[in-house]
Amino acid sequence: MSIRHTTMDSPLGQLTLTARGEFLTGIFYEGHWHMPPADYFGELTGIDDPVFARTRTELTEYLGGHRTAFDVPFEALGNPFQQKVWDRLQHIPFGETVSYGQLAAELGDPHLAQAVGSAVGRNPISIVIPCHRVVGRSGQLTGYAGGLRNKRFLLELEEPAEVREGKLF
Repeated sequence: MSIRHTTMDSPLGQLTLTARGEFLTGIFYEGHWHMPPADYFGELTGIDDPVFARTRTELTEYLGGHRTAFDVPFEALGNPFQQKVWDRLQHIPFGETVSYGQLAAELGDPHLAQAVGSAVGRNPISIVIPCHRVVGRSGQLTGYAGGLRNKRFLLELEEPAEVREGKLF
């Protein structure tokens, strides 16, 4: 299986995409908090690679407000707890948020909020696995591996039209 990466420009800055075989394995921001080791990236390839072309199309549609879910096949590698958290993130509906504490309680122990936060922060497939939909206890924006500006952008992109319209006045 070939391990490879490419980059793409976006409203969030330059994103680095990684893949292994037929699967997307990562979307990383410039200055991403938890970058994997260099061997995770493999060789540099063009954006016309089938996995990257599909990812670019879906991300462009999403960031343009024309897509609410992703279909690109992906594989997120992590420990069993991280896998459990990342699986749960995939079930947060577009336009909704949950708190770290809520996730911890759903996973069986409300005292695991910090562990949940650590797993959320190490999500290798930002945006597609929507870790930006996790917020602090009172709905406040808290840490995001791609930066709070990008988290705010993504959450505002997903706001229902009536909420966006209400902010105009």
